[in-house]
Order: sequence, then structure tokens, then C-alpha cells
Amino acid sequence: MSPFKGFADGKTARVGIPAAFFSEVLPGIEDATELKLTLWVLRMLDAQDGPVQFVRWTDVLESKEVQTAYGPDSEAALQKLEAALSAALQRGIFLAATDKQEKILFLNSPRGRAAVSALQKGSWQPGRDLYSAPAASSDQPNIFELYQANIGPLTPILAQTLEEAEKDYSAEWIEEALKLAVKKNVRNWNYVEAILRSWKEKGRGETDQRNDQENPRRYIEGDLADYIKH
Repeated sequence: MSPFKGFADGKTARVGIPAAFFSEVLPGIEDATELKLTLWVLRMLDAQDGPVQFVRWTDVLESKEVQTAYGPDSEAALQKLEAALSAALQRGIFLAATDKQEKILFLNSPRGRAAVSALQKGSWQPGRDLYSAPAASSDQPNIFELYQANIGPLTPILAQTLEEAEKDYSAEWIEEALKLAVKKNVRNWNYVEAILRSWKEKGRGETDQRNDQENPRRYIEGDLADYIKH
């Protein structure tokens, strides 16, 4: 094997790897194939565009790096790579889900966990960035439909955020906060969540609502100041 000639000067392509990998994951990896596979998958994930980053296991196996290192159509190499993937999944580096009998890999992160959850529920599919809101069980719109109608399209991670919000706030509060955000033309979830936090911490009564109507600048104070221009 000829020695590496060195890295080129100037602007070159970079790969983003979470810093925690070097401090919390790398020290525990002893198998060379697991380490190689982990780095290959991290590079492939980093190269993905869009709100949901994933790679298909077949694409990993057919990648130039894997083909060069292990050769094509080698049963022994495939078994070695499958074992390395199993170790990486058990270690918690990646998450795996199945789509149409095909293995899909995600980084074990909030975004990756949200994508796996959405895929398992059937509300998202690889190649489609937007989340499909589940149909309302009654004539009353659900939180997903309200968000899409008032704020914009949903992604899997936003859908998970909304599910968590439902545990902390009533549907009535969420609907009113969404409407208030639209009224003030601040169409983002951070602003809606700031309204909900403010109501939870300071109370929300009829008097407060009248005062808010008379003095709308009240909402630019405190938590909400970060989310609107004034």
C-alpha cells in the first residue's frame, strides 16, 4: 500500500462529525470495521440536504469506499459489515428503521428519533420531507392541522415537538396561541411556544386577555421579545 500523499491546500470539502463522537463514542470502538463503517455513514449523512437526513443501507454497501475496501459481492465482507452495523446500532450511534423492507439509517439525534417515530407511524416516508398530519377524529381540527393551516408545513421533528406540547398545554390554549401568532404575523413555533410558556407562568384570564387587547405591546416583553421585531 502506497503512503498517503497528504491533504490539499486551500478550500477542501469538510465532514461535520458531532464532537461527542470523539469523547463519548470513539474510545469504546475497538473493531476496525465498525469504526470505518461509522465514519462512512457519518459522512454520507452529513452530505444529505433537507430537514431529514438518512441513508439507505444498500447505498452504504454500494458506496465507492465500501466497494474499494471490501470488494463487491463478497459474502464474508457482507457478514462483517452487517456485524459492524449491529454493533454501531447497539452502541447508539445510529438508528435503523425499515421502509418497504429496506433498512434506513439515521443519526441518533432528536431529529433522527423524530424521523424514525414518524416513519413507524406512517406519517413520513424517506424522500418526502414533509410530515402528513393524522386525520382529526372529530370535526375539531387537531394540533397538526392547526399548525399547517396557520404556520406552515410540518417536518417530523416539528411534529414530535407538537406532540410534546400537547402534553403540557390544552388544545384550546394551543389553538389560541397559534391564532395570536398569526394575528401578529409571527408565524413560527418558537413564538407560539413563548406565548404558551407566558400563559403557564403568569396566568391567562379574561382580565389578562382584555389588557392584551388594549395593550398589544405586552407580548413583546419577556420571553416573546426574542421572536418579533419591535
